[in-house]
Amino acid sequence: MPPAVVRRRRMRIGLGITAGVVVLAAVGGGLFLLSDGSGDTDGRAAPNPSTAPSENPGRGPGGGGGENSGPERQMPQTEDGYATDLASGISLPVPDGWKGTSGIAGAGVTTGEYPCPGDTSEQCVRGGVSSMPAKGLKLDTTTAKDTALKDISANATESYGEKVYGGITSHQELKSEPVTVAGEQGYVVRWKVVTKNGDDGYVQSLAFPSPRSKDLLIVVRSGFDINSEAPTLSVMDDITKGIKAASGTGSGPGTDA
Repeated sequence: MPPAVVRRRRMRIGLGITAGVVVLAAVGGGLFLLSDGSGDTDGRAAPNPSTAPSENPGRGPGGGGGENSGPERQMPQTEDGYATDLASGISLPVPDGWKGTSGIAGAGVTTGEYPCPGDTSEQCVRGGVSSMPAKGLKLDTTTAKDTALKDISANATESYGEKVYGGITSHQELKSEPVTVAGEQGYVVRWKVVTKNGDDGYVQSLAFPSPRSKDLLIVVRSGFDINSEAPTLSVMDDITKGIKAASGTGSGPGTDA
């Protein structure tokens, strides 16, 4: 993971949790977000589904100090049971027992923190899902299909390919197909990955246009450990089906399916 030393461990969603403070680091995006644990967030943030929380607030884009300024710096409205990604205009459902974090440029949900294999000084999670605009992941593709297909490898590597897991030894594609998300036509790719250390895992890259505008592509990354204490794949499907346009987003241009 970029600047924040928040490994994404298959699901380490880059969510830093300290006494009441959560830091969400966006994989590869260098975006971070602070939350007071109440669901309100401060900072730009975008998560990565594999790592667990880190106390390091990280740096904002361009190596900044993580503080935002300007008129667009407004906090997303929170909604019970959802984590909101303000920039993308979507909300992720938060399953019972999971933690959700909303942000200006990303959102995430995680469950099951535990010491990372190979580096117990860092925390990993059994399951995690995070969202952010595709541009934040430096993806320059223009269709949902191309975006998901291009992101899955980076998603897998950042989630399970770090030294904590010893790298990925092989993978199997489980799904690669069109899907409708939040009323928009998207594309999803899912892999099962085998690692050298710790649990193997499932990773998924989902891409679709924002409910606000078809010109804005969103990427939702998921990562679940393959372990009896990890959530089942059906939960990943439920979260995907439960993604919706953020409350107050409005229909806007490009929302026709």
